[in-house]
Formats: sequence, structure tokens, C-alpha cells
Amino acid sequence: MVRPLGARACEPGIAAWAHGFGIEAACLRALGARAFSLRSRFRYSYTRRRGRRFEVSNGRSGAALTQVPNPVRRQRMKDLPEEIRPRERLLRQGAAALSSAELVAVLLRTGSPTRSALEVATELLSRHGSLDRLAAATARELSETPGIGPVKALHLLAAFELGRRLRSLPPRQRPAVHRPSDAAGLVMDALRFCETERFWVLLLNTRHEVLDRIELAHGGLASSPVHPREVFRAAVRAGAAAVILVHNHPSGDPTPSRADLATTTRLCRAARIMGIPVLDHLIVGDGRYVSLRERGVPFDPVSS
Repeated sequence: MVRPLGARACEPGIAAWAHGFGIEAACLRALGARAFSLRSRFRYSYTRRRGRRFEVSNGRSGAALTQVPNPVRRQRMKDLPEEIRPRERLLRQGAAALSSAELVAVLLRTGSPTRSALEVATELLSRHGSLDRLAAATARELSETPGIGPVKALHLLAAFELGRRLRSLPPRQRPAVHRPSDAAGLVMDALRFCETERFWVLLLNTRHEVLDRIELAHGGLASSPVHPREVFRAAVRAGAAAVILVHNHPSGDPTPSRADLATTTRLCRAARIMGIPVLDHLIVGDGRYVSLRERGVPFDPVSS
């Protein structure tokens, strides 16, 4: 039963406190009852400890307490076992291991008040029949599915559009290096006028196509220190099958120095351990270059 506020006002401790200030307990009881009467004119709800929800009607009608059923609590993603949650599976096994509904659920992030994101994604695919029809739907058509609002519809449209653009990209044309002049043509314009020495590495695949060009060091007028671990760390990250070393001489004269030859020997020795061969070392000057392979410095054989 609902306990009037006036009843609490009559508790012995409160009454003693009121008497100490010269306030009569009867007056305090009347004030508490009036406050409860004002509250009971309006319909309100409260929750008991057992979790059941009740409604109290207008105090004038004298209606009894009525129990209102709680809404069905949806199953959230975090309530599922970790091994079947889409996001955790995506991180652990990769995107290819997920179904289309699970991938859509990852894009949606959240579901509705009564359904999880995976359930909303499953209904979304069922309504449209297939993934290609879902990708062709408009924002309004996507929003007709319960649990899909304008923001989620835009997330899906953006993801499908990125997929279409990626599919329509032309094949990537990578420059290939078959002789020292090919490598020199890729770096000459960028290095010939540099006022400080820079050390680059060209990362090649098995067909000697350039995967990337990375600057590993730049120094003063006559030195750019480089360590083997920096060279082959970059090569391993890119999955390179071979490398070509490149550095410039700010003086414009590409004649190799003793330090250049020593650096080449040290890097070639590390390359044999790593299994990533060094094909050449180019020294770039002002419109000229020197290939240490052509100068007779021993390198690993070039595979055809």
C-alpha cells in the first residue's frame, strides 16, 4: 500500500524534533497529509524492489493499484557470447568470416529498443531480398525497416558507395625497374637539387614493380646515416621481395665514396640474412647517377 507522507510526519523521532522547536505534531501531520493530497491528484508511477511497475490513479477515485507490464527487454549485442558477436569476430577472424547480415550489423552499430543490431540487419536483408538490392535502395526505402533511422540509412548508403567506387577503380599501374636507368628516372627529379643528403629505398615486388619509395634518413652536406634495421623493417612491412638503395650527393658529383661502399657492403650482408636482396645502390648527382652494380660492386643476382 502507498504510505501517506503525514504518517511519516507522526513518527516519534520527527515529532520530538518538531516539539523541540515549538511546533505541534498535529500541525505537522496536517501539513504532510495536505502534501500527499496534492500529489495524489496526478497520475504517477513508481517501482517496487521486485521490479514490478505499478500505477496509482487519482486519489479521488479511490481506484486500487494496477500492475503495468514492463516492455520486453531486447537482447543486446554485449549480452551475446563473445565468440559470436560480429565486431569481436571481425577483429579476430577478419571481415571475410562474417555473413552479410553481420557486416551490416557492424555498420548499424546499435539496434532498436526491442531488437539487436543483428536482428535489424537480418530483417533489412530479408525485406530487400538480396545484398545487391539492398545496395540499390534509397535512404527512404532503408528507413522503412523498423530500427533504421536517417543516420543509419546514410551510413549504409556511404558504405555501399565506397564499395562501388573501389570496384570501378582501374588496375593500378606500377612502374617496373629492369635496369639502373629505370630506377634513376624515378628519383632523379626529386633528388638532383637537394641541398642535404637523403637516403631512400625503393621497395619492389617479385616482378620488380615499385611498391613504395621511402625516405629513411637525411643528414648534412655529406652524410645521411642509415641502419640496416630501418631498411628491412620497411621492406618487411610492405611485403617487398627486393630493394634498391638510393641516395644523393648535394655536391652534384655522384662519384661513390668509401663510406658509400662500406654502407652498401653492410646492407648487402644484412639482406642475405633477411632473405630480401639488395639489387643495386644508386648515387644521384646533378643530372647524373652512378650504379654501384654497374661499377662492379658485388650484389645478389637479379632474378628474371
